[in-house]
Amino acid sequence: MALTLILSVLVAILGVWGGAQYVMHRVHRPTPLHELVHEKLNLTADQERRIAGMERDHEARRQALEAEMRAANAQLAQAFQQSHAYTPQVQAAIDRFHRAMGELQKETIVHTLAMRAVLTPDQTARFDETVVRSLTEDTR
Repeated sequence: MALTLILSVLVAILGVWGGAQYVMHRVHRPTPLHELVHEKLNLTADQERRIAGMERDHEARRQALEAEMRAANAQLAQAFQQSHAYTPQVQAAIDRFHRAMGELQKETIVHTLAMRAVLTPDQTARFDETVVRSLTEDTR
């Protein structure tokens, strides 16, 4: 029974770590949406300026949430090291990580919708198509 518990804790830790790695990797590479907005939509100077401001604000919030995710992983490592069991401290660290990851996803959607509001109807159609494709394609 102890072995099962230890293995469960290890799997949970690996799952959180793997999720963090996946999220960090996805966030730091140019997305099809970013490429579309900056290379293919022929934005006006005003659109570029407005979107640039949005991106600066989003970047600051994204960095703060990623820092929270790293802190949650450090908390998880400490909790695991202390007891090698699925304790309330381990669960709290996992919950902290999931909250930050969820907030990052919400922040990204709010940012995406804010950028969309700056676009013309023709640009919006291409933008929406790219957003839907990005959310539904298997990107392994």
